[in-house]
Amino acid sequence: MKSLLPPPGPARLLTVITMVMTLGQGLWMALSAIYAVTVLHLTVGQLGLSVSVAAAIVLLFSIPLGHLADRAGPRTVQMWSFLVLAVLTCALLFATDFWPYLVIVSAQGIAYRSGRSARKAMIAGLIPSADRVGILAQVRAASNASVSVGACLAGLVLAVGSRAAYQGAVGFIAVTFLVTGLLTIKEPPVPPVPSSAGPALAVLRDVPFLTFAALDGLLTTHAILLDVVLPLWVLQHTGAPRWMSAAILLVNTILVVAVQTRAARGADHPAAAARASFQGAGCVAAACLVFALSDGAALVPACLLLVVGAVAHALGEVRQAAGSWGIAFDLAPDHAQGQYQATHAMGADIGKMIAPAVFTWLVLDHGALGWVVLAVAFALLGAAMPAIVARALRKRSPSAVAQETDAGEVTAAG
Repeated sequence: MKSLLPPPGPARLLTVITMVMTLGQGLWMALSAIYAVTVLHLTVGQLGLSVSVAAAIVLLFSIPLGHLADRAGPRTVQMWSFLVLAVLTCALLFATDFWPYLVIVSAQGIAYRSGRSARKAMIAGLIPSADRVGILAQVRAASNASVSVGACLAGLVLAVGSRAAYQGAVGFIAVTFLVTGLLTIKEPPVPPVPSSAGPALAVLRDVPFLTFAALDGLLTTHAILLDVVLPLWVLQHTGAPRWMSAAILLVNTILVVAVQTRAARGADHPAAAARASFQGAGCVAAACLVFALSDGAALVPACLLLVVGAVAHALGEVRQAAGSWGIAFDLAPDHAQGQYQATHAMGADIGKMIAPAVFTWLVLDHGALGWVVLAVAFALLGAAMPAIVARALRKRSPSAVAQETDAGEVTAAG
């Protein structure tokens, strides 16, 4: 575990706090649906409706929450967001039916998004711009390991299967969020941005950044391939055993933890980050083509092709993620990192809402042809990134860049 942590300083505390947070997140991701159906006795339809409503509410509040982090100070917003999230998670223990559950998970979504947006603003305020992508890579590698631990704990809870075990897990998740909020107090403060620094929702006027956020959100839907599409593909279109979907996730987790930091090298400037995003998209496209070859394959060749595709996908994921971070941070003015990072997250949220239905229709109904269509789509999205970034850099006037630099110097001095 020590190898996953950066040297002592703000970056190490950022990583430790993220690991605590994602431990609870990983456990909740694996248990939330089962808890709602098994303990609260919600129907599948009620569960699906609650997830959709909560996602829509989070989208509605994302940019204002990011703006709040800029104006109130990201450390304050992050601290209170996770303290409130701990209370809301405990409240799940007292929910009895659909409506209380809907209200609680919607409020949870708002608190979690608020804390995550503030976290990105904290990174922007505490870490020099040249080091942000590298630090985020270390944070992501460590958090992936932490999420895996949470998923393993979920397996133990599911093996026990009692109501007390589920409720104990929810209590443990609440504790991880509480510790996240309390540890935030130990982080150095990032001064709030005064209202005179710029318009309240300036990101809505930044067409190049909005374009990037939308296309990058579509590009990051490649994660849906592992979570939703491949398990069904393995069962319906290949001769591989059903446990291969778990093996693919294991390969992905190991590679992300092992190579994310290395894959982030050289993505700390906008043009280089755009190239990294393009390269990552190319690897994901190649993975789709390999998965296409497994259509109808027998056991051994299907397993080999699925593993090769999983490796290509993981390499694409880590490179594309590094490019995405570099672009999102570098195109955002320092005085509005909160709202810009929240907008960037919105793009990913919208992509996740659209992708599952489209991807399963393409791949499961059309077989190898569906994979080829996805490969072309990912390649085109990646190829568009350098042009989008170049356009954004051209639109940044010298005076705006100078103003941003001055604001950054004032913030650092504060």
